[in-house]
Amino acid sequence: MKGQTFNRLLTVKEVAQILGVSPVTIRAWDKNGKIRTIRTPGNQRRIPEEELRRILGNTGQPKN
Repeated sequence: MKGQTFNRLLTVKEVAQILGVSPVTIRAWDKNGKIRTIRTPGNQRRIPEEELRRILGNTGQPKN
């Protein structure tokens, strides 16, 4: 698999904590197409680490 990179998949809760928003906000962003998620076989959302980096690049530093 030459040239292919693998990204860690983060939970909705992890991303919400990093961004300083609620998990409900992350789910709403997914529904509105503002954040790209991947669904697990159990239909749970996961956010690729590269997507989190993209959002942080658009919003600056995460809130604490």
